[in-house]
Amino acid sequence: MNKYVIRGSYRAGILGNEWRTFTKEIVSQNEKNARDKAYSMMGSEHGLKRNSIVLDEVTLSE
Repeated sequence: MNKYVIRGSYRAGILGNEWRTFTKEIVSQNEKNARDKAYSMMGSEHGLKRNSIVLDEVTLSE
């Protein structure tokens, strides 16, 4: 299993007009699964849909 660092932003605030950044470390088999896990985690933690989340960077960590 590999460790990925994912950086991105999501819509926040009552009107969704504010963007907040985030960084997540995710253990996954490949980059695609890491991206899906990031969407899933952000959605469940903040009640967001995938179109409110932007993943800017996915890098393999050591």
